[in-house]
Amino acid sequence: MEIALIVILLALAWFWIDSLDKRERAVYLGGELASRLNLQLLDESVVCSRIWLGRNRKGHVQLLRTYEFDVSASGDDRLHCHLMLLGNHLGSWHIPPYLQPIN
Repeated sequence: MEIALIVILLALAWFWIDSLDKRERAVYLGGELASRLNLQLLDESVVCSRIWLGRNRKGHVQLLRTYEFDVSASGDDRLHCHLMLLGNHLGSWHIPPYLQPIN
């Protein structure tokens, strides 16, 4: 019984640490995507909204996480976006169309 409890606690600790690492990766990738499109990432808005299992190109099962975040074109608006991480790799992303402010 004690060994099972230790294994469960170790698995939870691994999941928690791995989730923190993946959130940092999502913040970095969201910032990269936003800067490519001349947008500002509102990095405090990055949140994991879904976790499930997916398969990579080699057929191995990995955690597939969806992160939602907001970006801004002018500072007065918010665009709701998301990206998906399969393991540590960017699977897909979506940033809605927007009008660029006229300077």
